Order: sequence, then structure tokens, then C-alpha cells
Amino acid sequence: MNITKKYWGKYLKTPSGYFKHIQINKKEVKVRQKKAQAAMEFLMTYGWAILAAVIVIAVLASLGVFSPDSSVPNACLLSAPFGCEKNQVGAEGGSVDNLTLVLKNGGGQSYNITAINVTGCTESTVYFEAGNLLTSGGAILDDQEVQTVVLTCGANELVSGDKFSGDVSISYYAVGGTIELRSSGTLTVSVE
Repeated sequence: MNITKKYWGKYLKTPSGYFKHIQINKKEVKVRQKKAQAAMEFLMTYGWAILAAVIVIAVLASLGVFSPDSSVPNACLLSAPFGCEKNQVGAEGGSVDNLTLVLKNGGGQSYNITAINVTGCTESTVYFEAGNLLTSGGAILDDQEVQTVVLTCGANELVSGDKFSGDVSISYYAVGGTIELRSSGTLTVSVE
């Protein structure tokens, strides 16, 4: 008796009467089961590793490791002719909020500073070294002169422990000149 069966477009027969495709199919199933088990183990191993990495990243983020405020240093950058000397800037929060920066004239001549404004410091009063108040007549800063400038802001504008960042604008004119000039820059400082 000649037994044949069509399987995947091929006729397979054996002398014992069993179809060869059944034996092949059982082997294929066993091989596929082993491959599926290996794939599952692979995915589980990497899944646990990825889960552990996500947990570590979440813990570090909650501790503030990725916060730019914790890694940004105090800085003061101004356009010519003024500069901040040695990045000596500071801020004090509390009942009186003060921003402090050391201003240097590097323009080659004397300038009369008429106003200093910092965004985020709304009610600013400007004092130069030794408590000289910046008045409407201005304050003269000679060539290469360095002055400590204290800006007194409104109460509770600077929060202790935070970073303060603002744009600085200095209005001035050359001594003996009549054209008002402007120097601008940025200020980033930790509030103490």
C-alpha cells in the first residue's frame, strides 16, 4: 500500500507508514520551544537590568544630581567696557535682599555710570563701595578702577538656597561726552 500525503507542497512517505513530516514537525516544535525559552530568558535578564537602571536614575534625579542649579557656578559676564572682577558675585536673601558684584572699568577712559538694572531685582537701589549711593548725577568709574557694587532689591525676591539669574544692564556715558551708552550681560549667583 502506497501512502502519500501532500505537506507544504511536497509528498513525503516512509516504508513504516508514518509520515516523515510529522517527525520533522515534532523536531521543529522542540527546537522552537528551546529558542523561545532562550529568548524569554534573554528578555527577562535585560528587563531586570533596565528596570534597575531606571530606578537608579530616578533616585539620582530625586536627589538633585541632574539639576543644573547644583552644578552651575556663580558667574557674571558683561560686555565691554565693563567686566566683573574674578567672578566675585554674591547674593543675600532675607528681609533685605542684596546682590553684590565687583565691577571693573577696562575701557581705557573714565565713564559716568548713570544706572545699573538687573532683571528680577525690581526695586533696585545701587550702592558703590563705602556706601556711596548711585544718584541721578551718576558715579564716575576711572580707567582700570574696580568698585564693589551692591544692588538692594525688594524684600523676598532672593530665596536663600536658590540660584538667582538675571540680565544686567549698565547705562553710562564717557566723561565729557553726551551720548548715553549701554553695557549688558548676565549674572548667575547662589543666594546665601
